[in-house]
Amino acid sequence: MEKIEDEKIKLEDVKPDKNVRILTGDRPTGKLHIGHYFGSLKSRVTLQDQFETFIEVADVQALTDNFNNPEKVKQNVSQILMDELAVGIDPNKVTFFLQSLIPEIAELTVFYSNLVTISRLERNPTVKTELAQKRALFGESVTYGFLGYPVSQAADITAFEAKLVPVGEDQLPLIEQCREIVRKFNSIYGETLKEPVAVLGNFPRIKGLDGNEKMGKSLGNALYLSDTEDVIKEKVMAALTDPARIKKDDPGHPDICMVYYYHKLFGNEEECKNVCEECKAGKRGCVACKKELIKNIDNTLRPIREKRHYYEERPNEVKDILMAGTAHARDIAKETMIKVKKSMKLDY
Repeated sequence: MEKIEDEKIKLEDVKPDKNVRILTGDRPTGKLHIGHYFGSLKSRVTLQDQFETFIEVADVQALTDNFNNPEKVKQNVSQILMDELAVGIDPNKVTFFLQSLIPEIAELTVFYSNLVTISRLERNPTVKTELAQKRALFGESVTYGFLGYPVSQAADITAFEAKLVPVGEDQLPLIEQCREIVRKFNSIYGETLKEPVAVLGNFPRIKGLDGNEKMGKSLGNALYLSDTEDVIKEKVMAALTDPARIKKDDPGHPDICMVYYYHKLFGNEEECKNVCEECKAGKRGCVACKKELIKNIDNTLRPIREKRHYYEERPNEVKDILMAGTAHARDIAKETMIKVKKSMKLDY
């Protein structure tokens, strides 16, 4: 096994090793969209052949801001899993597990909560940003569960002794929080836990069809992996284009047009070059450009939809995959908990 001791490392600098464990996951708050696809799912398809990969369906964490709507979280567990399977993640190569069915994670969260101060959580840059957003909506009615979710996340990672955690730059403070907890635990109770390493890969944040820097369900600007061709057409035809271009033969500015932005995601290099040149020369109208984009998007999403349809018709198979993975994951978490309790003198 390659020795990895850095606080963070680029994905391309890590030598593939099936003895190295990776942990990643999603909150089941809605179907996955193309932001997830380009931001993480494509990388997971590659990682599954390079490392021992665990993917968590983080339903407990989803409750931190959906505690009053548990049905939403429950319904989306299978939706998330079907999207993961549809893009090519293989349950024979990856361990899928449901967070709420691993009680050791909750137990570790309680133990770790004694090692982190409230002020330290509030200083976490990622939490600080999200708290500001929450307070703008809900005033001071921010729950302890939300404030403490980095502690739960540390429990997720360490319960499975994950060495690598793929994240974007904005998530680095959460991994550092986990590393601090591990160091504090080990300094008090003896060397027990492993410090994880953040893996910085090419995990781009995809803009919404409306030009918003973030794509999201609540913003109404997302293209979902399960969207039909008709839905894709409706959304793309309403997408933001060059606001300064009035007539078809006006010279365009593709770099500020969301349609061209999506052409770069779904088209090949030659197609994108033609789109750019024709737009700048006023030889390509926005409607024709959108129709070509619709075709390219559908060509990418159609096989994903078809595979997803297979699982939609076999809900028991989806459940079996999740339950089998969860059983395997829990066996590992139990082993971790035995070591943790022994170090904490709780092995009665």
